[in-house]
Amino acid sequence: MKKILLVEDDPDIVSALTVFMKNEGYLIDGADGQRTALEKIAQRQYDIVLLDISLNDGNGFSACSAIKSQKDIPIIFLTANDDEFSVVSGLELGADDYICKPFRPRELLARISTVLRRTNGKSEYIVYKDITIDVQKAIVRKEDTEIFLSALEYRLLLVFLQNPGIVFSRKKLLEMIWDATGEFINDNTLTVYIKRLRDKIETNPQEPEILLTVRGLGYKAGE
Repeated sequence: MKKILLVEDDPDIVSALTVFMKNEGYLIDGADGQRTALEKIAQRQYDIVLLDISLNDGNGFSACSAIKSQKDIPIIFLTANDDEFSVVSGLELGADDYICKPFRPRELLARISTVLRRTNGKSEYIVYKDITIDVQKAIVRKEDTEIFLSALEYRLLLVFLQNPGIVFSRKKLLEMIWDATGEFINDNTLTVYIKRLRDKIETNPQEPEILLTVRGLGYKAGE
């Protein structure tokens, strides 16, 4: 399921688009300004950004530039300004498309589908705190240093970082890892792999900030 970050400070537009996009099978997350948008982009994975030019803090042009400097993710501008300068400025900053307000939701949906098809060949990256995963190449980096993980460690990391905030029980993790690798994994082995993964990805494995234990329930990546 594709995930959208909607950067928009008009609550009516946010509410309407959230309902519409969810009904169309998209997951949608919101941010009302540049700071919040950049924080979410740094910590979570999105397939596309819908970006208003007028924001509570910052503006769409500076936000677009900042987002593109962090991650190669498609951006569609939502703008009330259909003058040539605004359009050209947005596209020169790296936006993939723009749509003028007021717009019909179905038209926006078509634009999103077109942009996603056009950018489908690009590498998929997951960025969470100081960890970056190139999913197509299966390369993991902490800041600028590559981390070498076993197949099981890599699979575990993907499970958590693709689902930040979701708690996975030990039973569920064992089922998912078994399906992915075909290797025999038991409860004790899972404990070992969790520890090994923390040793590699955490700045201080004794006080983890990425892979968290939820007492009595399991593990999760913090939101």
